[in-house]
Amino acid sequence: MRECGGCEHLGLPYRKQLARKQAAMEELFGPLFERTGWDIAIDPVVGMGGTAAAGKLPSPRGFRHKATTPFAPGPHGQVRCGLFARGTHQIIEIPGCPVEAPGAREILTEVARAAEACRVPAYDEDTRRGHLRYAVLRLGWRTDEGLLTVVTAQGDVPRREEFIERLQGISPRLTTIAQNVNPRVTNAILGSETRIWAGAPRMRDRLLGCTFEISPGAFYQTNPDQTETLYRIAIEGMDLQEGDVLLDAYCGSGTIGLCALRDAVDRGVGARLIGVERNAAGIEDARRNAEVNGLAGQASFIAEDATAHLRRAAERSERVDVLALDPPRAGSTPEFLAAAVALAPRRIVYISCNPVTQERDLAELARGGYRLERLTPVDMFPHTAHVETVVLMSRVKD
Repeated sequence: MRECGGCEHLGLPYRKQLARKQAAMEELFGPLFERTGWDIAIDPVVGMGGTAAAGKLPSPRGFRHKATTPFAPGPHGQVRCGLFARGTHQIIEIPGCPVEAPGAREILTEVARAAEACRVPAYDEDTRRGHLRYAVLRLGWRTDEGLLTVVTAQGDVPRREEFIERLQGISPRLTTIAQNVNPRVTNAILGSETRIWAGAPRMRDRLLGCTFEISPGAFYQTNPDQTETLYRIAIEGMDLQEGDVLLDAYCGSGTIGLCALRDAVDRGVGARLIGVERNAAGIEDARRNAEVNGLAGQASFIAEDATAHLRRAAERSERVDVLALDPPRAGSTPEFLAAAVALAPRRIVYISCNPVTQERDLAELARGGYRLERLTPVDMFPHTAHVETVVLMSRVKD
């Protein structure tokens, strides 16, 4: 659908999408390679099903296991839902989305119907009246579980019990139903307060042989199929050895670090994981996930700003053999990177959702004595211009 603000390249053959992304990465990182003298070729973009060199590739479908809808009031008490039109907050009503997991859009539409039946009014952005703002749905990739979060403008919802009962009847996949309260005038979807309305407090999914419990506010990748691809590349780059200490900065709920630790255990390698994340709820999830996967004895998680932790670790000359980082779109900080250089890990694996800020950070690490060994772009979001990258750097020996 052309009006939708999501998949701007949906009509472009997938092989050509990957070729465009490859060219964008080479244009972005090329000047850095020239300045540093790194004589290395960027790996082909890893798409769903192969690379551009593989020839004709099928257009990816049904890969987004997280779906969201805004709500708005319609005539006669109706609740409108769908997707925002590109560059606006005008809702386009859609029967289904080709890139979302099968059944996801139908569930979100039924949330609107349940609200209408219970006379729960949609939130009006202009008048700031009403209750229902968004619904966020996450469906398991390797499980049949699902987590529905209903975002409301106030904590109190009219006919709440009746509304919850109707939500529970939408699909047996909804094993967790939560309410998030967001009273702010903002484009941010979620607020700071979350309550479990029905079902388990968390849903479960699996990645690379690990089970992860996902709470309503936790970060968990939208495209789990490509997440496994991304993580495999990162874990290969870490090359954990006996006795290594892996520091996973910006660790979220611990997924990448725990998958790396599981890989080491399966190879008979004894390593230790330290995860750092400022979101306390994420750290609670990470600790629980370590227990669920039998890795609690080898993993510790710290609720602290990553920069502050790394600076203190550098001041204490703590041991870090491999540093993994997956910062937000703004990238890391100069203080973090300086502390990383001072800690002198053998390898640095930098996962980025924004190659522009990553390019800036790589230049800083290069000045600190690190050399790029590999750069692999991964297509986490087909049909968009978005590219994620995995970078392996090694410390240049004196």
